[in-house]
Amino acid sequence: MKHIILIATANIVFFAACNGSNNQPKTGNDTVQSAQVTTSEKPVATADQQSTSSVKEIVNSYLKMKNALAGDDDKGTAAAGDAMVAAFDKFDKSSLTADQKKVYEDVESDAREHAEHIGKNAGNIKHQREHFDMLSKDMYELVKTFGAGQQLYYDHCPMYNNGKGADWISETKEISNPYFGKKMSGCGTVKEELK
Repeated sequence: MKHIILIATANIVFFAACNGSNNQPKTGNDTVQSAQVTTSEKPVATADQQSTSSVKEIVNSYLKMKNALAGDDDKGTAAAGDAMVAAFDKFDKSSLTADQKKVYEDVESDAREHAEHIGKNAGNIKHQREHFDMLSKDMYELVKTFGAGQQLYYDHCPMYNNGKGADWISETKEISNPYFGKKMSGCGTVKEELK
């Protein structure tokens, strides 16, 4: 009998507590607290979306660069280099963790320099390809750390740079070699799928 009374009392207290918090009128402080919770949660999601969007912009400019090089288009490659610099300028680092921020800043420093060189060297596709080789290493690290919001492929050309080889990121599984362009567009293999 004591157990039944205890259980009944616990249920009454539980239901009263649940209903009491929902039916009490909100005071000015409660409303402010609710607004603070709502506001503090939304900017985090928005900042994450902005960072993802910014990474996508950087990756998209890289992919345009890769496609222009594969088509032997030095002017398109230069325009994509300029677009990448602009994407770096717009990147919002405020939502990054300390580790992500360190990786991003290391990558950005080198990648921006390569993108600037590529942008300034329309007419010199050989030089653009040299910088693209180094830029591709930075982009791989950026994509591995932040993702890209799309399926990508990490490709390898064994013949570039006097047989030392070089890698690049592509949005298609089909090989379209940016280092040899139209001359050897199918040279290369997929090393890794990046999701």
